[in-house]
Amino acid sequence: MIEALVPPTVAAVEAYGDEGVDAPLFPEEEALLTRAVAKRRREFTAVRSCARRAMEKLGVPAVPVVSGERGAPVWPEGVTGSMTHCEGYCAAALVHVGDVASLGIDAEPHAPLPEGVLSTIALPQEAARIARLLAERPDVHWDRLLFSAKESVYKAWYPLTRKWLDFSEADIAVQGDGTFHAELLVPGPVVSGRRLDHFTGAWTTQGSLLATAVTVPHG
Repeated sequence: MIEALVPPTVAAVEAYGDEGVDAPLFPEEEALLTRAVAKRRREFTAVRSCARRAMEKLGVPAVPVVSGERGAPVWPEGVTGSMTHCEGYCAAALVHVGDVASLGIDAEPHAPLPEGVLSTIALPQEAARIARLLAERPDVHWDRLLFSAKESVYKAWYPLTRKWLDFSEADIAVQGDGTFHAELLVPGPVVSGRRLDHFTGAWTTQGSLLATAVTVPHG
């Protein structure tokens, strides 16, 4: 799914089911799991297996992927990327920093958000758009798609700013053609000497899953 949402310069690797859950970890990664429950260990291991396969595709030596500020993954020098996991699925997408300024991906179950969640993450105009989309295409869980798009926006935003981005600080318009536009409601990051006021992204659904991705170019 993810490979279809990112440029060809991005190395995207995904895994389904139990693939990668028993992959070896570096000692630095094992140290992060001393109190982890079995589910957390499986997800952590599988997504790092994806990350190492993506490093291999980029021609980058495999290194530990530890967590930095706010839990963001720490990538090798000269590389940026993003990881995601949900029940039965995980993925990693990596790219050389010379090709892309930043990248964010997210995968979710293709199911409605729990009751009450949409009102906590959506701006009034976003909720109105979701209602219209649902009336036009009830086969897509637009509320969950909006949540995923906000997650991808944050994952692309954070490496550029090292700041928190609240759900209310980006106005996301999801389109039925597999794209979305995120207007930043706070000062955006400066990339290649230009302050950004929006991000663009792509989305897709596949069976019981949906995925989103945001790619921030240099130019």
